[in-house]
Amino acid sequence: MKHYFSTRVKVVLILSVLLVVVIAILGGFMKTDVGGNTVQGVLAPLRSGASRLTDGVEQIYSYMFRYEAIAAENEELKQQIAKMEDDARRADSVTRENERLRALLELKQANEDYVLLDAYVIGRSSVDWKNTITINKGTNAGIEKDMCAITANGELVGLVSEVGSNYAVIKTVLDSSLEIRATISSTGDSGMVRGGYSSGTATKLRMNHLPVSAFPHNNDQVVSTGSTYYPRNLILGYVIDAGHEETGVAKYAILEPAVEIGVLEQVFVILDYEAE
Repeated sequence: MKHYFSTRVKVVLILSVLLVVVIAILGGFMKTDVGGNTVQGVLAPLRSGASRLTDGVEQIYSYMFRYEAIAAENEELKQQIAKMEDDARRADSVTRENERLRALLELKQANEDYVLLDAYVIGRSSVDWKNTITINKGTNAGIEKDMCAITANGELVGLVSEVGSNYAVIKTVLDSSLEIRATISSTGDSGMVRGGYSSGTATKLRMNHLPVSAFPHNNDQVVSTGSTYYPRNLILGYVIDAGHEETGVAKYAILEPAVEIGVLEQVFVILDYEAE
């Protein structure tokens, strides 16, 4: 409240109080004097002014008290809103976690040979066509280099490129140096998928070396063909465009990545699986 008690306000308050006191004293004395009526007439305007000043002071005090009450109420409302927002964030987090757990259960039921380890993303890096994420588990949890990381929905995130005792770096499918052999699910046509393909402000995947006879369609799903590093049928992305390569002896397809790497919170590292 110190901002409202400026020097000018203090002076007005003090003068109004003094003026009221002086008028009251003079009024008491003048009631019995011969010239009382004359003096009373002179003092009448002053009394009126003092009354207005007193009313003004009362209004100021009233405003200040109301301001304090409103300020306290606003502070309480801010705290309530902050708590509600925090509760909403927690609820959203729990909802996302439950959705991931349900998807993970379905993934395990569909792939009983997978030995999975869950981990959370704690860092990201995207520089010069390289794209990596860092997770919060490493060799202490059984992670080794070249192990495969996926989402709870069976989408391929990438391969472990570096590992420490309590962390691991995953080279994602968006990294231009990572190539994965893949197949268009609807046609069976195979090619090599790599990241780093720029389309406007977004990074896409490009599937190279498709046969000339291939006719990929929009929204065709592209999955991994399997290798010593990753199993079959992990989802890489969906066809959004296609064309002929410069040589003219092969075709290519542009894919929308299945995984939103930038918002990924949790991954599952495949510690072991039965290769088909």
